Amino acid sequence: MSITVDDVKSALSKVIDPNTNKDFIFSKSVRNLKVEGGEIGLEIELGYPAKSQIESIRANVLAALQPLGAKVNLTVSTKIISHTVQRGLKLMPNVKNIIAVASGKGGVGKSTTAVNLALALAAEGASVGVLDADIYGPSQPMMLGVSGRPTTSDGKTMDPMEGHGIQVSSIGFLIDPDEPMVWRGPMVTQALQQLLEQTNWRDLDYLIVDMPPGTGDIQLTLSQKVPVTGAVIVTTPQDIALLDARKGLKMFEKVGIPILGVVENMSTHICSNCGHVEEIFGHGGGEKMCADFGVDFLGALPLKLAIREQADSGKPTVVAEPDGPEAAIYKAIARKVAVKVAEKAKDMSSKFPSIVIKHD
Repeated sequence: MSITVDDVKSALSKVIDPNTNKDFIFSKSVRNLKVEGGEIGLEIELGYPAKSQIESIRANVLAALQPLGAKVNLTVSTKIISHTVQRGLKLMPNVKNIIAVASGKGGVGKSTTAVNLALALAAEGASVGVLDADIYGPSQPMMLGVSGRPTTSDGKTMDPMEGHGIQVSSIGFLIDPDEPMVWRGPMVTQALQQLLEQTNWRDLDYLIVDMPPGTGDIQLTLSQKVPVTGAVIVTTPQDIALLDARKGLKMFEKVGIPILGVVENMSTHICSNCGHVEEIFGHGGGEKMCADFGVDFLGALPLKLAIREQADSGKPTVVAEPDGPEAAIYKAIARKVAVKVAEKAKDMSSKFPSIVIKHD
């Protein structure tokens, strides 16, 4: 009995991608499917970085096709593309997707979440950059263990600095660490736009923007002028933090930026001596907020001494303990964020021709 393409598709429709929870036929991930001379050839193309998942996905697909009794030539690959942003904004050159990491208030671990999210995406095989948009309190240079001044080849733009394999741009590289930024909102906004647009980003799949806390003029201006693919909201379970986080979420909704999900930081406290777990800031606040607004709960991180120590030392958790439990949580959050981005509509602006009117 000869094998048909429909036989292969039927078998593949029963294989569920553990990251999207959809089968590979429904998600249109199957490419170049051929059945010739009793051999099956196909490619599974994932729209998100999944370096740690490739082998398990490959094994699942081969296991599903084994009953067909044919030789299988299978390739599992990743292709990250640009997705839609706010209406009226063009994508940045060399940057496919911009993800804003924001919070309604300071002190909830937003910058720590942003840098570990970036490192987790990079660990899965993506090309990642970090823009430190917190002009008043830039922390990414310290967290990534990067010092010095950026170089410039033309006197107008600057090359990004690098730390742990990711590109980074921050006002912290341009000022003295003890120098306060005594600037009004418009100056900060202009400085941020310059950092974003005058940095020579090199072919980024994702640019993580560590936003300043709050929902004021700076955040609103950035949300309207920076082409953002989606936003991640960071909060703690504490009621006062959730109150401000809800405001931040609503702000992004008003300017047409999709919420990719919510991360609950300091969810539980783990005693470094005995391992006792205690819910210092409350319980379930982040999940309730997600239920109220119909957005995804991406994950919860504990309040743990090691996370703070690792970030302060310039080696965040994902690189300091890549196989540890907290790194696993960050990586799971990163995969969820990347999958949410991959499910958004493709950016088609580059497909449209430019119309130029000339007077001869």
